[in-house]
Amino acid sequence: MTLPSTIAIDGPAASGKSTVGGLLAQRLGYLFFDTGAMYRAVTWEVLQRGLDVADEEAVSRLARELRIDIVRPEHEDGRQYTVLADGEDVTWETRRPEVDRHVSPVSAYADVRRALTEQQRRIGERGQVVMVGRDIGTVVLPNADLKIYLDASVEVRARRRYLELLERGDEADYEKILEDMKRRDQIDSGREVAPLKVAEDAVRVDTDNLGVEEVLDVLEKLVEEASVEGGEASP
Repeated sequence: MTLPSTIAIDGPAASGKSTVGGLLAQRLGYLFFDTGAMYRAVTWEVLQRGLDVADEEAVSRLARELRIDIVRPEHEDGRQYTVLADGEDVTWETRRPEVDRHVSPVSAYADVRRALTEQQRRIGERGQVVMVGRDIGTVVLPNADLKIYLDASVEVRARRRYLELLERGDEADYEKILEDMKRRDQIDSGREVAPLKVAEDAVRVDTDNLGVEEVLDVLEKLVEEASVEGGEASP
């Protein structure tokens, strides 16, 4: 039985992509690659350097110049990978609330997406990868062996992000997170370049009432079905 070599997992913020995608990759012995980490790294650097997020030219230039690497975890602090921006570890900085508030407009810029998509595609085309994001099945890896779209209500997703921040010891305001997430959903779905949407051949999985292990069980079953069917999963 041949397992699907390229697995694309898309979905909105806090739908569980990174958590279950990382666990699935671990069980399969695959590379886990969260493409959102690249956009978050650019956003963090934009904020750190005092650039105007609305200055598309300046943000795009930084995205072209910034060297971003995603490598296996170098610290046992709960991370799934290490994010390096010009050699500096910015893994947890990319998860901060201010990055959440600004990453969508940054990732909507066409030149930013072009600067990062080529690198993402090269990594994906090597195979044996679980790649998660918002346009993996539609843009980055349109020929992926298995495409999955994880979804959940915005209220559930905002609470997940709220609890994640509290667990790390960060300050968190649920109502503010919910407001930011609703705005982010509108930007991600409405942008002209690679908008968030369900690929026609993707399997949609609603995670509202499912725990992590339950979602993982569903995904493993889809992988098995894709293997049996020669690369096409059945809903």
